[in-house]
Amino acid sequence: MEQKASEYGISLPFVAHAFSTPDHGLHAPHYPFEFKKWWSTYDHAALRRGYQVYREICAACHSMDYIHWRNLVGVTHTEAEAKEMAAEYEYRDGPNDAGEYFMRPGKLTDPMPRPYANDEAARAANGGALPPDLSCIARARPGEENYIFALLTGYEETPPAGVVLRSGLHYNPYFHGGAISMARAVYDEVVEYDDGTPNNASQIAKDVSEFLAWASYPELDQRKKFGIKTIAVSTILLGLSVWWKRFKWSYIKSRQVVFKAPTFPKV
Repeated sequence: MEQKASEYGISLPFVAHAFSTPDHGLHAPHYPFEFKKWWSTYDHAALRRGYQVYREICAACHSMDYIHWRNLVGVTHTEAEAKEMAAEYEYRDGPNDAGEYFMRPGKLTDPMPRPYANDEAARAANGGALPPDLSCIARARPGEENYIFALLTGYEETPPAGVVLRSGLHYNPYFHGGAISMARAVYDEVVEYDDGTPNNASQIAKDVSEFLAWASYPELDQRKKFGIKTIAVSTILLGLSVWWKRFKWSYIKSRQVVFKAPTFPKV
């Protein structure tokens, strides 16, 4: 229709395009994440495990530029643990009194270290593909944590008939186009949890998905608390308003108005 309209010089106000699963990827299912319920909060044990997965697997290629070590305090780790982890890395600082730059151990105010010095180095190490920053990856993808979980667990060993992948790409139906440069990274027992949680692939994907959801929405628990307080106060005020309205209008609504026809003297 669009081609026919263009032949006659007609400009259509809208054009309908058929949805293509290979081009746009499958829609991620809705998984029962507990923190998505309005009365539930993040599972902080899962957030700690999710950070462990990020540090041992994801951090080799992906950065988290907008998450600082201080953000982990009271969420996944204690202040002492966060300081100890930050001190394991060196950061460029300065200039000092002599005008020179120097390297120092990390502090709580420093961001998470980047795996590559710049985007060009990241592309060179990954066959031309740029690994996205994971600070807000859940917020930036349709389906959010559901998409992340589906992507991590949705790899297929062989693509379907008719799909040809070039060298270095892997098939994942949840990724746009189906061809993704990132190889499958989540397997059973690829991470050893300190708390004894079963480390199967689904559990690992669930934990890191929840951690990345927290990185995108760190204020979610506070918003839920504020929302519950707002609902409670609004309910009380609504009850008082109804009572006050009935009190003020009671004498008007309960009174009786009687019309008495006037009497005229007979002539």
